[in-house]
Amino acid sequence: MQNKPLLLIDVDGPLNPWQANPNRRPAGYTPHRLRPEGWKNPRKRPLRVWLKPSHGPELMNLPFDLAWCTTWKHEANQMIGPVLGLPELPVIEFDPDWHLPTRGDGTYFKTHDAVAWAAGRPFAWVDDEITDHDREYVAEHHPAPALLHHVSPRFGLLESDFKALADWAASLEDQ
Repeated sequence: MQNKPLLLIDVDGPLNPWQANPNRRPAGYTPHRLRPEGWKNPRKRPLRVWLKPSHGPELMNLPFDLAWCTTWKHEANQMIGPVLGLPELPVIEFDPDWHLPTRGDGTYFKTHDAVAWAAGRPFAWVDDEITDHDREYVAEHHPAPALLHHVSPRFGLLESDFKALADWAASLEDQ
C-alpha cells in the first residue's frame, strides 16, 4: 500500500476511559488532573483524566497516519500526546456548532468534518459516540474504505481494538 490509511483518534472514551469505576483506576492507567480550555472555570477542579502510557507506542506501531478527532482539539497535542509519547499530530477542526451532540440527520457532530478532513483517503476512526447513523453517512459520502470503530468509554482501547485496527489496515493491502 503506497499511502497509509488515517487513524482518527478521540481522547475521551478510547484513551481516557471516563466511564470506568471512579474509585478503581483501570490497570496500566495513570491519573492526571488537566484543565483544558473548556474547563477554565476556576471554581471547577481540574478534570480527572486516566491515560495509559503504553497506548502511545501501540498507536505508533499501527500502520496508520495518526490524527486527533477530539473536542480537546489542539490541546490533545499539549496535554495528552506528551503523556503517551506521541509526536504532534494533525487536528481535525470541527464545525463551530460542535457542542451539539448530533446533527439533524442523526450523525454525531464530528462525522461530517471527519469525512471532509479525510479527503477521500481510507480511514479508521476510534470513538465512543459512533452509531449506525455515522456508518451510513460515511458509506454514502466517503469514496474510500472506512472503519468506524466504537470503543467502550468504560474500558478504553483494549488489545482487541488494536487487533481490529491492524487487521482492517492489513485488509486494505489486499485490495
